[in-house]
Amino acid sequence: MENLIALLVAAPLLGAAVLLCGGRRLDRTGHWIGTVLAAVSFVVGAVLFVDMLGKGPEERTLTQHLFSWIPVEGFQADVAFQLDQLSMTFVLLITGVGSLIHLYSIGYMEHDERRRRFFGYLNLFLAAMLLLVLADNYLLLYVGWEGVGLASYLLIGFWQHKPSAATAAKKAFLVNRVGDMGLSIAIMLMFTTFGTFAFGPVLESTDKTSEGMLTAIALMLLLAACGKSAQVPLQSWLGDAMEGPTPVSALIHAATMVTAGVYLITRSGAIFNGAPDAQLAVVVVGAVTLLFGAIVGCAKDDIKKALAGSTMSQIGYMILAAGLGPVGYAFAIMHLVTHGFFKAGLFLGAGSVMHGMNDEVDMRKYGGLRKYMPVTFVTFGLGYLAIIGLPPFSGFWSKDKIIEAAFAQQSDLRSWIFGGVALLGAGITAYYMTRVMILTFFGEKRWQPAPDPDTAPSVEPGIEVHPGEMPHPHEAPKSMTIPMIVLAFGSVFAGAVFGIGERFVHWLEPVTSFEHPHPVVGVPVITTATIVVLLLGVGLAYLQYGRRPVPVVAPRGSLLTRAARRDLLQDDFNHVVLVRGGEHLTRSLVYLDHSLVDGVVNGTAASVGGLSGRLRRLQNGYARSYAVSMFGGAALLVAATLLMRAV
Repeated sequence: MENLIALLVAAPLLGAAVLLCGGRRLDRTGHWIGTVLAAVSFVVGAVLFVDMLGKGPEERTLTQHLFSWIPVEGFQADVAFQLDQLSMTFVLLITGVGSLIHLYSIGYMEHDERRRRFFGYLNLFLAAMLLLVLADNYLLLYVGWEGVGLASYLLIGFWQHKPSAATAAKKAFLVNRVGDMGLSIAIMLMFTTFGTFAFGPVLESTDKTSEGMLTAIALMLLLAACGKSAQVPLQSWLGDAMEGPTPVSALIHAATMVTAGVYLITRSGAIFNGAPDAQLAVVVVGAVTLLFGAIVGCAKDDIKKALAGSTMSQIGYMILAAGLGPVGYAFAIMHLVTHGFFKAGLFLGAGSVMHGMNDEVDMRKYGGLRKYMPVTFVTFGLGYLAIIGLPPFSGFWSKDKIIEAAFAQQSDLRSWIFGGVALLGAGITAYYMTRVMILTFFGEKRWQPAPDPDTAPSVEPGIEVHPGEMPHPHEAPKSMTIPMIVLAFGSVFAGAVFGIGERFVHWLEPVTSFEHPHPVVGVPVITTATIVVLLLGVGLAYLQYGRRPVPVVAPRGSLLTRAARRDLLQDDFNHVVLVRGGEHLTRSLVYLDHSLVDGVVNGTAASVGGLSGRLRRLQNGYARSYAVSMFGGAALLVAATLLMRAV
């Protein structure tokens, strides 16, 4: 069965090559080629999963060595795959949700002239992500890591004729490069410390390595995770990435790219377990980000950007759990999987709403859509109930476990701080997601005439828009609603399937290890408090948006609201500290280069030139001058001899 592992990556990679190199002759069938090859990868993953279930927990790891990439003395880089319970979880999620997004894109991108290329990029993204999670060493993982960054750049900026999309793609690419430097440094440190970068030897040798070195490696891995998973302080690219087509938002922000950081930390658990300071840093980053994203999501009127803030927050929960060590690894991955279902469903639902509303993204211009888009309303609503954590939906089984683990820190103070932050985040999540539901599907119609595509660059190409015409909301075609329905089933039942009997925990335990959390307060108390906070968030949103008319133009709002609309001034901070700071640093270095470095070099050259110019005068070609010089030299020699005798 291990010979099938390479096919997981090869199928979408073949699709990318065919679609991107096949030319316009494939325009009519390219979308089906991409979708079928994504589905082939999912089927192969399902076959391997069934085979894995038939083996004992300790016998489920499969490896496939393809070839030696760089075989030199003292440095062995192999292209080899490792399939275990952790990577299998990601394989099924990536290929399953990815195939549904491919199917959805057939209808969503129907009128786009470059649809074939879009599906080629989607296939490339799947291949890179699968390479990332199947690699058996950090160097090959890095290849997939960079491939994901390239594919996300191409997808976010797919409509590059829109300046906002081109800028967003460059921003995502550059911010991720910062995190990628962390991963490259970590790999270098691993090689100098362990003599290899293969998972097995590295993770098995951590107990023989100093805590300082493990901390350095772990912090560099955390920096890499912050970039890919949009965690503070490298989170600024995520909201702008909404400029890409909606299926891209679902693919990147639900099941694939933003989860790469969670995978990296969990896969490197042995390194973080030996570096408690780095583990604390992971927990702090996750806690800060889950509040940061939730607050931003509360103030966004753009439906996709509200969901982007939600993604940032939910990934923060996963990072927080991963930082808790064996107590939280399994819960982080469990929430990652359930989040893949309901967040992908929410993004696809948002795309369905946009499809029926002339591509309008402002929720203040929606209202009352539940009557016109019943399938979208039900599937989106089930995803909403899952993400806020209402029992018995999926989010309840995964997010509540993270909250329990957060209340089980090594010290009571940390338990109350991080547990309180996780609990507060649950309430804010309920508030902003209820706000999204009310503004979109309830209340009075607030529809506005269609904008002029020439003056409204936010309108996605291929969508027929007649300026001045009122929207005629309608349900999306079946190619779009079927994936939404499937994801809705996952939003409802996946959590219970994983959580009852701790099935998912036992599934991952041989790879991630597991320790039962012991919260500072009883689990029933935490569960009750979570539900109460959840209901308070729902009630507050209903009082603010459900019982009073919603203005089409957003009010000025409080100072915090205005800051949240601007992503809590993250871009302003980056501009002042990094851009302006970089400019001043560059100017200072240029000044020092001209005045000090060039000054010393040029001054030395001028001194030598001046001295040589003066010495040239002694060599003028006149015999009388040479005679005088000889006479003077002889006179000096005689005088020196007489003085020496006198002394």
